[in-house]
Amino acid sequence: MAATSVPAPPLRQRLWEVAALFLKLGTISFGGPAAHIALMEAETVRRRNWLTREYFLDMLSATNLVPGPNATEMAIHIGYLRAGWPGLLVGGAAFMLPAALISGALAWLYVTYGSLPQVGAIFYGINPAILAIVVAATYRLGKTAIRDWRLAALSAACLAAALLGVDQVVVLLAAGVAGILLYAGPWRAGAASLVLIAPGLPALLPAGALTAQDRLPALALFFLKVGALLFGSGMVLFAFIQHDVVNRLGWLTQRQLVDAIAVGQMTPGPVLSSATFIGYLVSGWAGAVVATIAVFLPSFFITALLGKYLPKVRNWALGQAFLKGVNAAVVALIVAVAIGLARSAVPDIPAAAIAAASLVLLLRYRAETWWLVAGGAALGLVRLLLFG
Repeated sequence: MAATSVPAPPLRQRLWEVAALFLKLGTISFGGPAAHIALMEAETVRRRNWLTREYFLDMLSATNLVPGPNATEMAIHIGYLRAGWPGLLVGGAAFMLPAALISGALAWLYVTYGSLPQVGAIFYGINPAILAIVVAATYRLGKTAIRDWRLAALSAACLAAALLGVDQVVVLLAAGVAGILLYAGPWRAGAASLVLIAPGLPALLPAGALTAQDRLPALALFFLKVGALLFGSGMVLFAFIQHDVVNRLGWLTQRQLVDAIAVGQMTPGPVLSSATFIGYLVSGWAGAVVATIAVFLPSFFITALLGKYLPKVRNWALGQAFLKGVNAAVVALIVAVAIGLARSAVPDIPAAAIAAASLVLLLRYRAETWWLVAGGAALGLVRLLLFG
């Protein structure tokens, strides 16, 4: 059963409960999806008894098989279970709202005061720590995703394709088909591959439609594509941005991309709130709103379409095979991002030392990313005071 036998209060009260809970979690949940989901489990299973632990785990497994940020989709689905369709909207919106507002405020401060030497010094120290966070995330995801030599070879091929400039959508979908061929058998691959990749094919269109003119429609199409094809890790967002927004259109510099990743680590809630920051840099407040809505909208549609059937998706063998291939590609795409970031994030030996120390703290001592970001900012300011 999804929920306990305790009688449910009136709908209005349940909506207020959903809104209050996910506004709270969206405000305090630092540390990435694992930390977000742990807080959700503590609040909805152990404290409030809204659903059983078994059902919670079924939901969590299912969200790994569909695109979109896991924690946000969990918030959306829990809202649906607690308060129906209105709860679906309220749960997801409440969880993403705090991070989006904070990211928007930081974007305004960045644009307004970014030329000050103190701000440059802060990001000088933060950016090497961000590079270490990306590398550590790649390492941990790789340990989980690449379990045999076939997946290692597939990931290497995806990395080569990414470095050669192949579109990320093509890389992800092709890797998913390869996963079906490798782990579900060629005899099941034909029709199954079509069923699995067909929803993602329209996402190829925004890549071609994305031009330097009409920035708001282009931003909407771009972030809809990202939200519809975000598997494995929120860090894949930055692979898409690096390919299209930085390299192809030139709307952002590589340094601004590193700073956007830093903002995503500094704020609570889903890392996709970096879309708010990026949208503001590209097209002001209108761009921030458009990018935020577009990147999260697919998650609402996916959860709404699957609804109460979401937990049953976890046992879908073809989906699991597809996801194996996609996750191998995700590791490769994040490695490609890290290679690109290194040029901007580590300009000299002191920055390299910050990156190396941050990586040790992450992998050896499992340091919280928030403290690494704060420590990097402090070191950047100390460097400015000592050396100007």
